[in-house]
Amino acid sequence: MPVPPPRPKRLLTAEFYRTETGHEPVRAWLRTLSVVERQAIGKDIRKVEYGWPLGMPTCDALGQGLWEIRTSLQNRIARIFFCLIESRVVLLHGIIKKSRTAPKPDLDTARRRKANLEERLRRLAAQPRDHKG
Repeated sequence: MPVPPPRPKRLLTAEFYRTETGHEPVRAWLRTLSVVERQAIGKDIRKVEYGWPLGMPTCDALGQGLWEIRTSLQNRIARIFFCLIESRVVLLHGIIKKSRTAPKPDLDTARRRKANLEERLRRLAAQPRDHKG
């Protein structure tokens, strides 16, 4: 009996950016799309998780630690902006592409969420640890 090939190893884990009130904007955006579109986007997110680093056409660097996942849908393109935090792909903002370049307001939203996440992580790291022993 032939030995099956080893399963690919996940290099990064995708997770949704969560606001301080618990809202997950990318998850909410995905729910507005069809099942077929969500499946296509999920497939590209998995490509990033298992194949990082990736280049075009799936992934592109936007500068300042911001990246995008591009998914071709029927007659349009979905983009999810993300950042890397340790071994996590944090999905910050999702849009349906209407122009050749990412609209500035959407890039600003992704950058603002990235900055918010980094600030919350800094505050968390600065908190004294409760060592019981």
